[in-house]
Amino acid sequence: MTQVSTPPPGPAPAPAPQPHPLGCLRVLDLATLFAGPLAATMLGDFGADVIKVEHPTRPDPSRGHGPSKDGIGLWWKLLGRNKRTITLDLSAPSGRDALLRLAETTDVIIENFRPGTLEKWGLGPAELHAVNPRLVLARVTGFGQSGPYSHRPGFGTLAEAMSGFAAITGEPEGPPPLPPFGLADSIAALATAYAVMTALAARTATRRGQVVDMAIIEPILTVLGPQPLWYDQLGYVQPRTGNRSRNNAPRNTYRTADGAWVAVSTSAQSVAERVMRLVGRPDLIDEPWFATGSGRAEHADELDEAVGHWIARRTRDEALAAFEKAEAAIAPVYDVRDVMTDPQYRALDTITEVQDPELGPLRMQNVLFRLSETPGAIRWAGRPHNADTDAVLTEAGLSETEIATLRATGGTR
Repeated sequence: MTQVSTPPPGPAPAPAPQPHPLGCLRVLDLATLFAGPLAATMLGDFGADVIKVEHPTRPDPSRGHGPSKDGIGLWWKLLGRNKRTITLDLSAPSGRDALLRLAETTDVIIENFRPGTLEKWGLGPAELHAVNPRLVLARVTGFGQSGPYSHRPGFGTLAEAMSGFAAITGEPEGPPPLPPFGLADSIAALATAYAVMTALAARTATRRGQVVDMAIIEPILTVLGPQPLWYDQLGYVQPRTGNRSRNNAPRNTYRTADGAWVAVSTSAQSVAERVMRLVGRPDLIDEPWFATGSGRAEHADELDEAVGHWIARRTRDEALAAFEKAEAAIAPVYDVRDVMTDPQYRALDTITEVQDPELGPLRMQNVLFRLSETPGAIRWAGRPHNADTDAVLTEAGLSETEIATLRATGGTR
């Protein structure tokens, strides 16, 4: 791979107020691993001035997660994009005082310390709202700010287990699997960004900020659908069914003649009928049970045999082309290599290129959605630890002498 020679990173520019839709917002990201920081990234993607606050000697752990290149963590390049980076020891009095100075002109603080930690440092909601009544404080923890589990350490893995996700995932006779990525954290990040924007919308009417209490165990439970309702009304507990669904069939992954895999979905009745005509079993459409998704699910063996046999005699490209012609729903099972070259992703610019002073051109996921008038943008990838401390503290009104004193007392590097 060709190495790109680039100069070391200089100060990151403060975002322009517009046309970015969130360009008028300042966000302090005090959180780590992964829901809180990802929520801050989502706000930064649409123009918010996100300031990442890290410990002076213990950088955000995501800098060391996963593969690295030239000693630089690649996950951080994604998670830290559009953020300016500073260091403060919030447990030190001088670091606390500096954080309060920053809070005076901040719209949102996102944190994920265990409940009571900010209060122990004199940085709880009372102190923060005393210097800035309009501040929105988003607190992202495993189990929330109250309840018998609130002081337990909490990670997304625990939410994936406790929410019921693991219990309904995987093959019926196999163990409950856990996803090999931050599923619950990512869902909680989306929910946190939504909660923050909701609180900011409320602020336009009340002119006051508030506290967002986000428990990572909750958003994933919402995404799992009506399971509590089913259990409450019917005593029904959804079992593990592998790739099948209790709500419709055929719905599975099928192997093609060239050893690839494709996924088929028939949530709509009309699509289910098209699939059966395509695979040469129109007779099944006339069966009484075929008229509903749940009825088809009860005959999944028969439907899977018909679809699987037809697909197994064709290459992946042949199967995809035939399904597309029949207007039936199918998708190839991709790994990341396929994602990087897929023409639809390319048309959407889903994986976009970012120029980075440390590593040169990088390709990563683009912003989450497209706005026709005020689009988001990746202005820079994750920056080095402590890269913007002096610039940010100077903007907050600290003099050179005050910054030097902060360093001398261990409040920053």
